[in-house]
Amino acid sequence: MSNCNTAFIYTEAFKDYKFSDDHPFNQIRVSATKDLLEYEKALPASNIIFPKQASESLISGIHTKNYIEAVKRADQSDTPISEYYKYGLGTEDTPIFRGMYEASATLVGGTIEAVNQVLNHHYPHALNLGGGLHHGFPEKASGFCIFNDAAIAIKYIRENYNLRVLYVDTDAHHGDGVQASFYDDPNVCTVSFHETGRYLYPGTGNTNERGVKKGFGYTFNFPLDAFTEDESFLSIFKTSMDEIMDYFRPDIIISQHGVDAHYLDPLTHLHATMNIFEEIPKHIHALSHQYCEGKWIALGGGGYDIWRVVPRAWSQLYKIMQDSTPFTGNLSSEWQKKWQSHANVVLPTTWEDDLAHYKKIPRTVEITEKNQRMVEQTLQFIRNLSI
Repeated sequence: MSNCNTAFIYTEAFKDYKFSDDHPFNQIRVSATKDLLEYEKALPASNIIFPKQASESLISGIHTKNYIEAVKRADQSDTPISEYYKYGLGTEDTPIFRGMYEASATLVGGTIEAVNQVLNHHYPHALNLGGGLHHGFPEKASGFCIFNDAAIAIKYIRENYNLRVLYVDTDAHHGDGVQASFYDDPNVCTVSFHETGRYLYPGTGNTNERGVKKGFGYTFNFPLDAFTEDESFLSIFKTSMDEIMDYFRPDIIISQHGVDAHYLDPLTHLHATMNIFEEIPKHIHALSHQYCEGKWIALGGGGYDIWRVVPRAWSQLYKIMQDSTPFTGNLSSEWQKKWQSHANVVLPTTWEDDLAHYKKIPRTVEITEKNQRMVEQTLQFIRNLSI
């Protein structure tokens, strides 16, 4: 497991998925991450794989024909923008932008390429930081997400490879669109660790959401209390993933790595440090080899401090996929010099957080106890099976 060659799916076209200059979802973070890895000499050119735009037939594995046509028309039509509201398009969260269909289909193509690289035995692991758009629904865009690349990829795996898929999501926002797509499917297990919906979009992902029909018992939600810190987050993540993996025993893991649980993120209320973005992929890496012969596809996701957090966290993800060992010490000074002029904040100089401005939460014990009670509710179903 120490050295696992990992495909890095990338194209400059990922940056075309851009709602506006001031929208919080900005794919320049993917380019900044790639650059950081290259300056650190941690991304071999031979590992960079260029994806194709996904076909409409692939996208229609999850999304309806009417919705796909609406995405195609939205940036070209004289139809009033209000006509697209029913599709979740033209809203403040998900505005219409030029080339929207092509840009969205390219992100999907990146995740399908990651699947093919792993399942055609070219690489044991693959990473598509352009993907992870987990809020898309069959007939509707939502939460910055137009096409749900993760759900499309899972459907593609089920139909073409007949593998049991475990999807794990550590974005601060609940992975609602992926969960909904497989809520009745016993061959897809969805697991989401997120900030409680009491305070944060999309407001779903409660402990009692367990699946329906044959899919009952294959959905797991861990709504973490606001201001959850590293120790509670990681304890819950590791314990729960160990139990769920042993229960479900998947053939492949797809993981979504939104990094908006960081205390600097402007859109969320969790209080984690860079430490969790090292420990989470380390644990998934180990589990992929224990249960899935190493078959692991990782995706990007949320993360809205695009200068101080995202490039470091996603670079650590790729490094750990490659050799299980995170970066330490100072960041590349060349990278800092190149990107500082683009950033509206002072870039970090070290891989670890400078905790001078990290404020310890006074309710840590209360939050930890509340989170533990939540875990017991979520896992009681599979724990009762072993009694």
